[in-house]
Amino acid sequence: MSVEQASRSKAEIAYHAIRERILDGSYMPGHRLVLSRLAEDLRISSLPVREALRRLEAEGLVDFTRNVGAIVASIDPGEYIETVQVLAILEGAATAESAPHLTGEQLVEARAINDRMRESVQQGDMRSFTVLNRSFHELICSACPNGYLRETVSSEWVRLETIRRSTFGLMPGRPRQSVDEHERIVALIEAGASRNEIEQVAREHKLRTLRAFESRRGDG
Repeated sequence: MSVEQASRSKAEIAYHAIRERILDGSYMPGHRLVLSRLAEDLRISSLPVREALRRLEAEGLVDFTRNVGAIVASIDPGEYIETVQVLAILEGAATAESAPHLTGEQLVEARAINDRMRESVQQGDMRSFTVLNRSFHELICSACPNGYLRETVSSEWVRLETIRRSTFGLMPGRPRQSVDEHERIVALIEAGASRNEIEQVAREHKLRTLRAFESRRGDG
């Protein structure tokens, strides 16, 4: 491998590592991304880290501020709110359509994921919680027979991650409530509840997170 290729490879490693920490909430909005500290943490030189930060800046995840340097970009409240509103509708429908087709094994897996989410809350590990939260929703939507709806839900999740990584760290108490709501959704599916009831509960679950976010903004 040439020196140039090695540098690109390290920049790629730095990019993915930093991006993941931003998206999962380990690095919250306003967090200073100190070049030397990141390089030491990732055990690479500063140059690849600088390249990674510039790439993240182009994606809107990092801002460069005069006399401060690189920081994690702030949430765009308008975009976040609109995206969650849309996702609430789509995910509610996808969950309801998926429900009759989910197997017993899949529901056991959904409960296992939710149990791990509960453990993450107890440990204060919002990074794991965020990853598991997406896994839970992907699983309960996975049996939706409408492929276009599944793909649209997935694309909205990607959009949500881009404009705002984890917001659970900004909403104390919401993660625990979310786990309880997941349990209710699984119970409704197991009980063979109506499509309308499952859709309503799944949609309301997402909107409660949105209301918690809006309430937190008001407090600030």
